[in-house]
Amino acid sequence: MPSDTADRHLASAYGRLLTLLADSPHVDVFLDQMVRVATEVVAPAVACGLTVRRDDGAFTVASSGDLAAQGDEIQYGADEGPCLEALRQGQVVEVFDLRDDDRWCGYREHALRLGIVSSLSLPMAVDGETVGALNLYATRPRAFTDTARRQALAFTDQGSAALGVILRQADQTLLHRQLTDAMASRSVIDQALGVVMGQQRCTAAEAFTLLRQASQHRNRKLRDVATEIITQVSGASPQPAPGFVPPRQQS
Repeated sequence: MPSDTADRHLASAYGRLLTLLADSPHVDVFLDQMVRVATEVVAPAVACGLTVRRDDGAFTVASSGDLAAQGDEIQYGADEGPCLEALRQGQVVEVFDLRDDDRWCGYREHALRLGIVSSLSLPMAVDGETVGALNLYATRPRAFTDTARRQALAFTDQGSAALGVILRQADQTLLHRQLTDAMASRSVIDQALGVVMGQQRCTAAEAFTLLRQASQHRNRKLRDVATEIITQVSGASPQPAPGFVPPRQQS
C-alpha cells in the first residue's frame, strides 16, 4: 500500500476509533470492534487478537476470528510466545518467519499448523503500565513492511489512548462486571480445552477446533458447550476465574 494511501487509511481508522469510543456502550464492544479495525489498517494482517493481563496470566478479550483466537490460545497453553513476551516485556515483538524462528519451541510447531508464519505483537499501555498486547497474525513470511509496522505502532498508540479513556470514564462497577464476565467465559473455555486434550490426546489448537465445531453444530455459545463438558466430567459447575485487576491510578 503506498505511503499516502496508508496514511489516509490510518486517519480514517482514527476517526472510527473516536466514533467507537463515543458510541460503544460496553468496553467489550469497543475492544471487539477495535481488533477488526486493526486488521483493516495493517493490511498484511489476516487476524488480530487483544491479550489482557490478569492475576495468574493472560486471556484474549477480543479477536477478529478463529486464527487469532487459536494463535493466542496456543501461547497461553505453552506459556510462551510473541504476544506474551510483548505483554511481559512491554516491547514490540516481531516474528519475520516462524519457520526459521526457534525462540518459542512450545508455540512454534502448533502455530505453523494453523498457518501462522509471521506476526507482530505490540504492547498497549495505560497510564504508563502495560495492560495488554495487540497481536497481528499473517500467513506469509515477512508480511509486515516498514510502512505496515509504522501503521501498527500508530494505531496501537491511538488504541491505547482510547482504551485509557474508556477505562477511566466507564462506570467502575459496570466495567468490572463486563471484564469479569469475559474472564469467566475464558476460564470456562480453558478448563474445557484441558478436558478435551486429555480425552482426545490432542494439542490445544486441535481441542479448540473440536470445541468450536461442537458449538457450531449445536448452535450454542462456546462457553455453554464448555460448561456442559466440564459439568459432565466433574459433576460440578466450572470454577470462576480470578478478578480483573485494572491499571493502577497515578497520584
